[in-house]
Amino acid sequence: MLIVRVERVARRHGQTLDGMGPRPESGLRHRSGVCLMRCPACEVAAARHFKRVDARDYWRCDTCEATFLDPGQRLDADAERTYYRSHHNDPADPSYRQFLARLARPLLERLLPAQHGLDYGCGPGPALAAMLREAGHTVALYDPLFFNDPGVLSRRYAFITCTEVVEHFYEPAQEFRRLDSWLEPGGVLAVMTGFLADDARFADWHYRRDPTHVVFYREATFHHLASRHGWRCEIPCPNVALLFKPAGSAMPTTARCR
Repeated sequence: MLIVRVERVARRHGQTLDGMGPRPESGLRHRSGVCLMRCPACEVAAARHFKRVDARDYWRCDTCEATFLDPGQRLDADAERTYYRSHHNDPADPSYRQFLARLARPLLERLLPAQHGLDYGCGPGPALAAMLREAGHTVALYDPLFFNDPGVLSRRYAFITCTEVVEHFYEPAQEFRRLDSWLEPGGVLAVMTGFLADDARFADWHYRRDPTHVVFYREATFHHLASRHGWRCEIPCPNVALLFKPAGSAMPTTARCR
């Protein structure tokens, strides 16, 4: 059954499993009778069919261990925008702030005073930016739907936060290159996303069931991405990655999530 499913996926992307090569735009490769897809996180054609759940196909990269939804099964743009606009996060909600504190605490304990940062993909209620401002930092906002100001992407920042954002990236490798270009030397990219830790529970995982979540990372994925970019990667607590761009001066590394 797996071979049949993979063949159907291959045909949708312009390739059969009879040894013919893929169309240039397909992202699929054929190696030793196995259909491989280009991984959007590391851009290596090393992803194998992983699981089919709820009529959706997921692929797993052998190189960086990212898992991603088949690109042909993503929501269309209108449905995606409608789903995003259904989110209502109140910056004053104590529960929401406690959730974001898992990233804010270790980040704040690593930042020098009065730094300038960017909350990338901040959504309609930028609570994390408010928390960081209350701690004495300045924070620019960017979100393609709610704070679409390209001007904030024309400078560099001491820190960039991405909370519940990177799982939405269609092309994570390209996005991480862009994020790196906006970081000052010595800056930190702070990411919070649900780490995929248990394959046995993948089908029932609430994170997978969100129709706008298209890529899932392991700790190993962030270590791999850090290696590619020359970053230093810390995982201070589950679901949080701090990625440090090299600089001449060291930053403290003692704080962990509480």
